[in-house]
Amino acid sequence: MTHPDPERTVRHLYVHVPFCPSICPYCDFHVLTRRAGQVEAYLRRLREEAHELAGRYDVDLDTVYLGGGTPSFLRDDEIADLVDAVRGTLGWGRAENTLEVNPGTVSPERAAHWRGLGFDRASVGVQSLDDDTLRFLGRRHDARGAAAAVTTLLERDFRVSGDLITAVPGQPLERDIDGLVSLGVEHVSAYTLTIEPGTEFARRGVTVAEEDEQRGFDVTARLLAERGFERYEVSNYARPGARSRHNLAYWTNRAYLGLGPGASGHYPVPGALTERRTNPHLHEWLTGDAGEAEPSAPEDYVTDALFMGLRLTDGVDLADLSRRAGLDVRARYGEVIEAERRAGRLTLDGDRLRTTDAGRWVLNDVVRSFLNA
Repeated sequence: MTHPDPERTVRHLYVHVPFCPSICPYCDFHVLTRRAGQVEAYLRRLREEAHELAGRYDVDLDTVYLGGGTPSFLRDDEIADLVDAVRGTLGWGRAENTLEVNPGTVSPERAAHWRGLGFDRASVGVQSLDDDTLRFLGRRHDARGAAAAVTTLLERDFRVSGDLITAVPGQPLERDIDGLVSLGVEHVSAYTLTIEPGTEFARRGVTVAEEDEQRGFDVTARLLAERGFERYEVSNYARPGARSRHNLAYWTNRAYLGLGPGASGHYPVPGALTERRTNPHLHEWLTGDAGEAEPSAPEDYVTDALFMGLRLTDGVDLADLSRRAGLDVRARYGEVIEAERRAGRLTLDGDRLRTTDAGRWVLNDVVRSFLNA
């Protein structure tokens, strides 16, 4: 194949809001507590960057996602200014517009304000509904506050996704899952506690036992399936029709814009394939630093797509991927695919390549076999 056919119209936008009321001990994202003048400077530069992106790419948005950080930590006038900057230059998502929400920032009035700005989906950082677990995780809200936040958002007609952290020592995981489901969320993101270098947990020597990680992985999948949730990605579960459309763009290797300090984007390149770009942190970003861009050769595009797509229970359509990359994936990686099939870690049904349960647990090893081919 010699004619790659990646998409040229960008339909997804991620906006990074780096400000948080406090820094959790497990967090390794680009986040910081706000200081005088920082948010104002951030909003000015955000509007400039939005104009730059609008002039550079063909944009027709299906989804917008405000992540962080804590986007809901912005004051009402600040988030309104942010939405105005996005909507006035890049447009707004036709299908889904998500706001990441910290439970401690929710009130009926604020939820109504966010809904009025055009957000229809809230991703709530519940993490646990057990107060001891929340204290261990350094969260500032308690279980009652988390439950109240979810209820308030549902009452204001938000579609709500709840985040959980699993593999926390002493965590009553079954109770967390049952409690979250009973609140009425339609989507659950369940992430294993991971100790990243440079975090407070790493400095304190906190560790995660492999048996706790495996138990969290298995128990979450079993209980949510019993309660009517479909596992559609390694860590994500949804009721029918409630999958995150924005996150599916990442997992299916689609183009998306990254707006804000530390934001990553996947951009079409005229006459070529795509490039991935990561914005610098706040100080450099405010000066107009463009960050780092990494062009995607066909093999890079394919391995990126496999790394993300094999996380999905639907797997990867190899014919579609070959068309987009301009590379015959089955011809190039046939030996790897066959070896992983024999090892019981991949299945191939027609053009659909999927991980097995065993493969999902060691997904990094599976993808590494493609990288090393």
